[in-house]
Amino acid sequence: MTPFCKAFFSASMQLGVALRGVPPDSPVKPRLDRILQLVDHGIEEGRNTLQGLRSDSRTLDLVLALSCVQQELAVQPDIDFRVVVTGRQQPLQPLLQHEIYRIGREALLNALCHSGAKHVEFEVEYGYSDLRMRVRDNGCGIDPVVLKEGRAGHWGLTGTRERATRSGGLLRISSSASDGTEVQLSIPSSVAFQIAPADQSP
Repeated sequence: MTPFCKAFFSASMQLGVALRGVPPDSPVKPRLDRILQLVDHGIEEGRNTLQGLRSDSRTLDLVLALSCVQQELAVQPDIDFRVVVTGRQQPLQPLLQHEIYRIGREALLNALCHSGAKHVEFEVEYGYSDLRMRVRDNGCGIDPVVLKEGRAGHWGLTGTRERATRSGGLLRISSSASDGTEVQLSIPSSVAFQIAPADQSP
């Protein structure tokens, strides 16, 4: 654990001890609970970032890695999970591949485990102008309030949006009870790919 993470961990421990002395009906307790959640989230994000940096030297096969998520999660086998790839697959920028993978994995996690969908499609488009990644399902949709504000105590949607911003991409999420959910990430090719399509030899 790095000194930075140790400092956050120490703060989390001390705050947890202090919280045990706060009466349950105290008006400040919800705020302190929220602060503890933020600190714990910071620790987890720090660990994930370090893991990502350690793996940055290895080229990630985005399609292969995300195609295996269904098996990894051991979800119901009756879900029709389809993978679609268009364009010529390109190597991703090392510093972005972990962020893009985490966005795709979170979208697939929601679609495969929480939406009640029978059909889930994962699509990656290696375009001339951008990289597009889509996850579609025919499930129950996301509550409009949760879609807008996130779910209390959970960082899925919030974390996905933050990762997209850090990646220099545009994230769109559309959802309804009748049409299911679609998550789409688009990142300019000059940002996403190690070599822009125009620079490659035929």
